[in-house]
Amino acid sequence: MLVATDIHRHFEGMHAVDGVSIEVAPGKITGLIGPNGAGKSTFMAVIAGTLPTSSGTIVFDGKDITRLPAYRRARLGLVRTFQLPSEFARLTVLENLLVAAQHNRGDSLFGALMGKRYWIEDERKLVQQARALLKRFGMSAKESDYAGTMSGGQKRLIEIMRALMLQPRLLLLDEPMSGVHPKIVQEIQYYLQDLRHEGLTILMVEHELHMVERLCDTVVVMAQGKVIGSGTMSSLRKQQEIVDAYLVG
Repeated sequence: MLVATDIHRHFEGMHAVDGVSIEVAPGKITGLIGPNGAGKSTFMAVIAGTLPTSSGTIVFDGKDITRLPAYRRARLGLVRTFQLPSEFARLTVLENLLVAAQHNRGDSLFGALMGKRYWIEDERKLVQQARALLKRFGMSAKESDYAGTMSGGQKRLIEIMRALMLQPRLLLLDEPMSGVHPKIVQEIQYYLQDLRHEGLTILMVEHELHMVERLCDTVVVMAQGKVIGSGTMSSLRKQQEIVDAYLVG
C-alpha cells in the first residue's frame, strides 16, 4: 500500500529522518516505535505531506505522491491524526466530524448561492455517516456537546472518527493511546482491530509496547533518524541492538 524509499528530512543540518525506507502492507497494522527524538513523528509528517521531504520517494498504491500536498494525499485516501488532540473546541462533536466530510455541494461558493435545496441531500447523507460513527464509537449521546468539554480520551476518539469521515485507505495514527485513560485505551484497541478486519491499512506510532504487540502485524524500530530493525515484537526483543536502543525493561 505504501513504499517509502530513502526518506531524508533535514532541519538546518540536523538529520531528523536519515534515509528511512519502509513498506506498509495492505490490510495490516504496521507499528513504528523508537525512543523520544528518533524521528518517528517527523517521518509521519513527511508521509502525510505536512512536511516536505528533503530527498527520497513516497509511493502510495502505485502512485508517486512525493511532491503532492497533504490535501491531495488525503483525497487519495492517505489520512493522518496528530500526536496532540486537535479538536475544534467551540464546535459540537457532530460538527467536528462534518468538518472533514467531502462531497458536500454546499461547501462551494456556487453551492451556497444555489441555496439549501441544492445541497441538503448531501448534508443529510454526511450527517447519517457521522452519526453511524458516533454510534460505533459509543459517543452518540455527546453529539451536541462542545468538543472542547470532552476528556482527553474522548478527544482522541473524535480525531479518529474525523479521519474516518474521509474514508481513508491508509490511516496514519500518531500515538493514539497517549494521555488516554486505560478504559479508553482498551476501546481504541478494539476499534482498531475492527477496522483492520474490515480491510483498513494502518501505520501507527505508539509508545505503549504492550498495545503494539497486541495490535501490530509488523513493527519498525527507529533510532536517531534511522530504521534499526523490523519484524514482530517477539523477534525484535531477541535483537540486542534494538534492546539496547529501546526495549530495555
